[in-house]
Amino acid sequence: MHLHFLLTDRFFLFLLLIVNGIGTIYGYIWYGYQLAETPPIFLPFVPDSPTASLFFLFVLVAFIRKKNWPLMEALALITLFKYGVWAVVMNILTLIVSGNLPWEGYMLIASHFAMAVQGLLYAPYYRIKIKHLMIAGIWTLHNDVIDYIFFMYPRYSSLDEYVPQIGYFTFWLSVVSIGIAYYFGVRIQRKSLRSF
Repeated sequence: MHLHFLLTDRFFLFLLLIVNGIGTIYGYIWYGYQLAETPPIFLPFVPDSPTASLFFLFVLVAFIRKKNWPLMEALALITLFKYGVWAVVMNILTLIVSGNLPWEGYMLIASHFAMAVQGLLYAPYYRIKIKHLMIAGIWTLHNDVIDYIFFMYPRYSSLDEYVPQIGYFTFWLSVVSIGIAYYFGVRIQRKSLRSF
């Protein structure tokens, strides 16, 4: 019950909006060098994590206004979980392969873990329907095609030799993320629909 009051508190929602806004801006800056050399047609699909948190910003704004935006909720839930877990795994792999990780890597592990968790915590408040899940799922799988067929994936130079394995892992992480979004965002919310 206490968690419900925290998650629906307007001050907390504004705080999340600010924190996610700063993280989104930082994320686009982090991708700056790669975006500068990306063909324009691929630009929407390169900055994965900041785009995921951008989707969640729209969700938070809707929640603050006591509204729902189901398509953004579906996109946020799938991509926050997917890229949250993905970045945690990639940074841990970087540590294993290279033997060290700069402080930014640990910050990315913590912030991306929080991304995945916050997407799930708000699942009972989403109004996702199958049509929203299908659109978000297509977006997510299409992003994998752009990343690993057209080589627009995020650059982790120490992991370059493992790109095929990372691409395979990423595809199945997308499938799992879509499944989680169905379970928590569609199936469970039918049973316990909460509102602000």
